[in-house]
Amino acid sequence: MGVHLFTSSGLIAGFMALLALAQNNFTAATLWMVLTLIIDGIDGTFARLFKVKQVLPNFNGTMIDYVVDFFTYAILPAYFFYQAHLLPPQLELVGVCMVLLVSAIYYGKDGMVSDNYHFVGFPVMWNVVVWYLYFVTQTNVWINFCAVVLFSILHFVPIKYPYPSRTLQFRGLNIAATVLCITSTVMCAWQYPVFTYWNYLALLSVAYYGFISVYYTYTHR
Repeated sequence: MGVHLFTSSGLIAGFMALLALAQNNFTAATLWMVLTLIIDGIDGTFARLFKVKQVLPNFNGTMIDYVVDFFTYAILPAYFFYQAHLLPPQLELVGVCMVLLVSAIYYGKDGMVSDNYHFVGFPVMWNVVVWYLYFVTQTNVWINFCAVVLFSILHFVPIKYPYPSRTLQFRGLNIAATVLCITSTVMCAWQYPVFTYWNYLALLSVAYYGFISVYYTYTHR
């Protein structure tokens, strides 16, 4: 039960992020959202370590995880887009609704994760998208809207993205890139709006994910 409570604690961290967003404290919100990302990244390891499925067969930890993930990876980022006015005013609600709708549809499709543990189609990681647009690239609202459209489409393009903690091939590199992504994002948020070498490191980690996803797609057919 302790592992399920740990997974559920992501909702508490997410709610704290929601409160920070409501106060336009985007740096604090990002730190809380990073905490939800860390919780989600290690709870599965704890579940397998303590054999939660055998100990509590009547509890569906995967469903708990989905509930938390949808809130932290879709609803919170959508509110971030809206509250930070990252999209053109006339298309703000359109972009936010697009994020929510494609995320829900993505969760409903079969084969969201392949048998060899790749996400098929861009995973619901809108938190990373909104962090990069706000803190890292600092682009204008029209480029941001184009990015929302692009990633919405990529949800349903059968590109294979690494599942950092479970994809076996290049697992060490994937975890290292994830750590770099999280660390650089936090530093970009902390130093915003100053553009430093952390912004370039953040972009480097994304470039790695882009390359490795194309590699997985064409070598794991």
